[in-house]
Amino acid sequence: MSSTARARNSASPASSRRLDPRHLPLLVTLALFLAMAVIGGILYPGFLSPQVFLNLLVDNAFLCVAAVGATFVILTGGIDLSVGAVIAFTTVLLAMLVQQFGWHPLAAIPVVLAMGSAFGAAMGVLIQRYRLQPFVVTLAGMFLARGAATLLSVDSIGIDHPFYTTLSYVRIPLGFGSLSIGAVLALLVVAAGIWIAHATRFGRTVYAIGGSETSARLMGLPVDSTLVGVYALSGFCSALAGVVYTFYMLSGYSQHALGLELDAVAAVVIGGTMLAGGTGYVIGTLIGVLILGLIQTMIVFDGTLSSWWTRIAIGLLLFVFCVLQRLFDLRRRRRGMTS
Repeated sequence: MSSTARARNSASPASSRRLDPRHLPLLVTLALFLAMAVIGGILYPGFLSPQVFLNLLVDNAFLCVAAVGATFVILTGGIDLSVGAVIAFTTVLLAMLVQQFGWHPLAAIPVVLAMGSAFGAAMGVLIQRYRLQPFVVTLAGMFLARGAATLLSVDSIGIDHPFYTTLSYVRIPLGFGSLSIGAVLALLVVAAGIWIAHATRFGRTVYAIGGSETSARLMGLPVDSTLVGVYALSGFCSALAGVVYTFYMLSGYSQHALGLELDAVAAVVIGGTMLAGGTGYVIGTLIGVLILGLIQTMIVFDGTLSSWWTRIAIGLLLFVFCVLQRLFDLRRRRRGMTS
């Protein structure tokens, strides 16, 4: 065996043990969540109760579902600002179909999911075909969806259908606590998102586009259809989040989910997904959502702080993670230049 081969073989175990830089943001996110949980347990009695942590998902299930769709968009280097408006439109349309037109929820839900997917796909076509900026297209989509929801109804529409009220109050026992139907749906969406991202050609193409769209095209990957599919997926997740929101609120209202698109982006970024695209994990988005919920819970347990401190804390975290992302990106580029 040559000296070069021996050197390569001796170096391989060390290189295999070296931490992949792409995992660093996710590890930072996980460490932050654990640190916040420990601090909460020290400061507030009863904070470490299992049901408290299960409630993080129960109360933020709709945000989790929407954030999974936003994760795929951001992985391509894009953004979707229409998330909150699509959720509001979905709640209003669903409430009208069920309450005013007498539809059964099992018939109305597929309709609103299809409309959400079609709306997202339409924005994707504009972005892909005409090379328009995702920020501008989805901003227009946000105004359009919110305006359409207001045209349908300016008043809140309560939902009292037996199917809805039954599902709203159902709790699935876990032995150490319970989860709502919406929380279970959120976990299923996270599991599906992980599978799509890491076990399908669509997911691999999403990561490739985020790394370099030009390189993805040269590799023969279906870039155009994937870009449209990413926004269709985001629209579907937003509509599904609207369905989950109706289970949570038992109403449809054009002012529901105001600013939730920004919470979704914050959860994705805090979850370790790079804003530039190409790096990130759906499981990180779940942890990001739980961190946002943990901030709200700590403020509630404190009892003396204004709810606006939630926004301040999220803003500071988002700023810190954006800076960390920049540092990670610079470190990765230096390693690429020296290797």
